Amino acid sequence: MSTYRRHAQFLADSRLSDAGIRRLYIMDSTTIPLFKDILRGVGRSPKEGKKKGGVKVHAIIKASEHVPCLILYSEAVRHDHMFLVEVHNLAAGSIITFDKGYVDYAQYETFTKSHSWYVTRLKDDALYQARKEFDIPDDADSGVLEDEEIILYYGDNKKQEHRARRVAYWDDENKRLLEFITNNFELSAEKIALIYKKRWQIELLFKQLKQNFPLKYFLGDNENAIQIQIWTAMLANLLITLMRSRVKRSWAFSNLVSIIRQQLMNYINIYGFLENPEGSWREIIKETKSLWIENP
Repeated sequence: MSTYRRHAQFLADSRLSDAGIRRLYIMDSTTIPLFKDILRGVGRSPKEGKKKGGVKVHAIIKASEHVPCLILYSEAVRHDHMFLVEVHNLAAGSIITFDKGYVDYAQYETFTKSHSWYVTRLKDDALYQARKEFDIPDDADSGVLEDEEIILYYGDNKKQEHRARRVAYWDDENKRLLEFITNNFELSAEKIALIYKKRWQIELLFKQLKQNFPLKYFLGDNENAIQIQIWTAMLANLLITLMRSRVKRSWAFSNLVSIIRQQLMNYINIYGFLENPEGSWREIIKETKSLWIENP
């Protein structure tokens, strides 16, 4: 995390000019299966043999960046909603979005009291009462169907209340109805839908980690060794992302990983090599030939 904090300024995406989106955090989790029952996995135990273990990685990223600013680990069997309470230091005015697996109405109320905002999906079995319907502007996105104030009831006796806003949105691309809830009453309904759509960024991060780093096979068979290997992959991902942000030449992340892996044992200026790999490689060959001629 210290490496992230030291270099976070280089990760910001200048294309995100909207102040609201620049304050946006995205939270999600991914499960890494294990071949041994070191950490409990999800699902039922098989009839024959032991259930495989699994570690769940909970991460938060800024929408303006592409690396985690908070990482938590747990057994895969633990439910996501137990971790929303860990998000307790968001600055006032920040926005966080997450899927409905993190539902925690008490934490939603905490967000409201600290003047930070959340955007998530409404659970199918949520108990709520509609209070006030808001007018939908004529120039609003045609997908916005409803925009209303609601009171959510929660707790053991369902007597605790949380004031929220419900936005019903028709996703024409996937032909499905989405119901969002938020404690922000200022942003437009289509902006609420856009914020939730931004969650795809963290899915891309998880895909990037699993495709480019060795998280299928682990060198150790205990919990500490597994976490060290995952942290190492996270750190490598951060360093390569930082490198990519400083190079003017456009590189696909997977290509960058392959090149760095091939050049690990070579003493070269990596930034110069990535800016002009063809020219740098000719210089390496030229120097190698010179050394061979001098020392046959």
